[in-house]
Amino acid sequence: MNSTHSERLDYLVVGAGPAGLQLGQLLQAAGHGYRILESGHAPGTFFGTFPRHRKLISINKVYNGTDDPELNLRMDWNSLLSPDPHLLFSRYSKRYFPHADDLVRYLADFAEAFKLDIAYDTRAERIQRDEDGFTVTDQHGHEHRARRLVVATGLTRPNTPEIPGIETADDYSVVSVDPEDFIDRRVLIIGKGNSALETADNLVETAAVIHVAGPHSVRMAWNSHYVGHLRAVNNNFLDTYQLKSQNALLDGNVLSVEKDPDGMYRVRFSFSRADEVVKELRYDRVIVCTGFRFDASIVDPECSPALVIDDRFAALSPAYESVNVPGLYFAGTLMQQRDFKKSTGGFIHGFRYAVRALSRILDERHHEQPWPQRQLESDPAALADAVVARVNRSSALWQQFGVIGDLIVTPPGEPARYHEEVPVAYAHERELPGSVDYFTVTLEYGPDHDKVDPFDITVRRTAQNSVDDAFDAAYLHPVIRHHGGGELLGTHHMAENLENHWDDPEVHHAPLAAFFARELDRRSAPAGR
Repeated sequence: MNSTHSERLDYLVVGAGPAGLQLGQLLQAAGHGYRILESGHAPGTFFGTFPRHRKLISINKVYNGTDDPELNLRMDWNSLLSPDPHLLFSRYSKRYFPHADDLVRYLADFAEAFKLDIAYDTRAERIQRDEDGFTVTDQHGHEHRARRLVVATGLTRPNTPEIPGIETADDYSVVSVDPEDFIDRRVLIIGKGNSALETADNLVETAAVIHVAGPHSVRMAWNSHYVGHLRAVNNNFLDTYQLKSQNALLDGNVLSVEKDPDGMYRVRFSFSRADEVVKELRYDRVIVCTGFRFDASIVDPECSPALVIDDRFAALSPAYESVNVPGLYFAGTLMQQRDFKKSTGGFIHGFRYAVRALSRILDERHHEQPWPQRQLESDPAALADAVVARVNRSSALWQQFGVIGDLIVTPPGEPARYHEEVPVAYAHERELPGSVDYFTVTLEYGPDHDKVDPFDITVRRTAQNSVDDAFDAAYLHPVIRHHGGGELLGTHHMAENLENHWDDPEVHHAPLAAFFARELDRRSAPAGR
């Protein structure tokens, strides 16, 4: 490899994790010039270390009672999208929560199967921008050039809180995972997410006392429907706390961490009470499990992306492009800035669809390739048929609920155009003639779904297959919205269904067809529910 590469590619992708591989395969299939830069010696370097206890929280349900590959992807949270129907993660493991090493093997085989252009042992150390695009300089001094740059590095920098003395504690990324190293120790774990509770569960049998501390209450994924909140597979520790087994959750701020000469820690807390009680407790070990953030240090100041969410993420447009650096795009878990703690953009089963959408956005913007579409009659029954077929099968709408949807454009006097899997925010900013209306089709939970206890049978839930109460459904269900002239003109909620079969002729199809008939007849109607 020469010290300077004069070839300017269409795209450089930084990172050969799941998102980089997914985008590389799509760029390659589209015939674009690209290269993936990877700091490690193989794909998926992050998953070679994380999660530390090697059990993924992304499910791998192999037996679903169907041979429909699209439906099976709803329960397969690890596979990348591929034209090869056999290149599925389910061939690498049958475990519901699989081992991380299996994902590493799968990613390596995915890269090899498509002979992706990946430069290994190539760590991006400096990113610069000029009038023709971007230049990435690696640790060897080699320069890589492209018209556009896609950062798919994930969150790689520890998100260490600013607490005096915290540098003396152990970090999740390097602390021992051998429970024998904590026999009879008093342990404090700072953080309340999956990494913190995964660590706590690992120490329940050996540590004398375990405290898990953070300023916010633990949020359960089964309640919030955000899969990044605490998962049941990591919550055994909560049982030990509630049953008074010497462990505890501490709701409050850690004010300081001080390590004494004898190796013990003195930790001061401000507990979340009205009187703000400050208390000091002593521990043998302190472990910091507070997550990760985007590392923007490799980007030159003149093209550094604006940061949001406590500077943990780059601020993205609906096209997954930096809001202040044209041509700088983001893929993978960094895409979750658009749906932070609301949908699944931070996980493979979510961002694989966002990455495919990004590839289509790039085609539209830079290669004069329109979004794939099919034509339909602008007939209420035909439109209802198309929507019912999609919501009952689509994995993209299922996984990226409320974020990615189908788009139906209805020009007056012309056939309707059906576009699948368009980011909803991007659909709203696409250029359409002022007289053209469109409909979006999404799957969504109700607005207050996280306030409903799904295990409390005394709570009034929307009746299954109840047309009248469909708009008030807490559970996942299809929502169709009519837009025109920059306004929301009408909304239709399809009744929820226990088995997610929204295909009853009277309960689902007929009300939807009636909605399309009304909206097509009065395109300037006021917003409805």
